[in-house]
Amino acid sequence: MARLILLNKPYGVLSQFTDRGTETARPTLSDILDVPEVYPAGRLDLDSEGLLLLTDDGKLQTRIASPKFKMPKTYLVQVEGDAQDAALERLRRGVSLKDGMTMPAEVERIDAPELWPRDPPVRFRKSVPDCWLRLTIREGRNRQVRRMTAAVELPTLRLVRWQIGDWTIDALKPGEWREVSVG
Repeated sequence: MARLILLNKPYGVLSQFTDRGTETARPTLSDILDVPEVYPAGRLDLDSEGLLLLTDDGKLQTRIASPKFKMPKTYLVQVEGDAQDAALERLRRGVSLKDGMTMPAEVERIDAPELWPRDPPVRFRKSVPDCWLRLTIREGRNRQVRRMTAAVELPTLRLVRWQIGDWTIDALKPGEWREVSVG
């Protein structure tokens, strides 16, 4: 039976088990998860937080991570600026990035969600408004959500992946995980 682990990846942790990229070791999944022979199905950047799925099943890993399966991924995104209808509509139609047009996103403005504090905190500037979006995409390009919001002049301040398909981080705090059955 395939194993599937839902992990709330903290800010500043690499989505891999080792760090081969720098002289100074950065925190990795091995610092918070001691489960043998599971591997991330997709990834989250160092400066992104939230749901990361890990599995020991290659077919399941492909079904979750591969863009050809179009599994929805929902993010809570704090952006700099006041998201107006025109910007949201552009995201809903798809935006042009250097690597081509994105698929249409589902997006709505939301009240600030009740999340854990981030360390370090997001910068706050009195003179620049910010707001939160719930954004769902069905592809997974490198830093796609950040590039999409930037393309509509709403730079991302904080990015939390909340859901992949039917799996969500619900009550998991940063660094916490749980194993779920796969049907």
